[in-house]
Amino acid sequence: MEKATFGAGCFWGVEDFFRQVPGVAEAVSGYAGGASQAPTYKQVCNGDTNHAEVVEVTFDPAKVPYATLVDLFFKMHNPTTLNSQGPDFGTQYRSVIFTHGEEQARVARERLEAAKVSSRWKQPIVTQIEPAPTFWKAEDYHQRYFEKHGGHCHVSYAEVANS
Repeated sequence: MEKATFGAGCFWGVEDFFRQVPGVAEAVSGYAGGASQAPTYKQVCNGDTNHAEVVEVTFDPAKVPYATLVDLFFKMHNPTTLNSQGPDFGTQYRSVIFTHGEEQARVARERLEAAKVSSRWKQPIVTQIEPAPTFWKAEDYHQRYFEKHGGHCHVSYAEVANS
């Protein structure tokens, strides 16, 4: 099993999306990329920490290659909006791929370039690619949020897989 970490706006929808992907064993909402230790949701939402809302994905690369996860990431959110997704604004909602090792960094950069030259996005892609910092798991009430409360804020895996 390997880890991948993605920030694409509100982590509830990102987590729900990646849970649907065959080969993904786990998706956990959390925070990464900021300056403080053990950030809370309130601190992150206030913009006090510079953390992004992210999802740490545990996946079986024999069932779903990392490149496929990155391609899905670029299809499941709008990577051209700086520090926002839909109605959510702030650096915590930035589009970011935190890579676990040089191979993931290489693949993420390669898939970013492919996304840039595709006809899918008319505006420049602003996604950041950075080495994975410490991942801080979000509070329990954020985990599997849509399973507990219903709703969604991103396209579904089925919609993306068929596009």
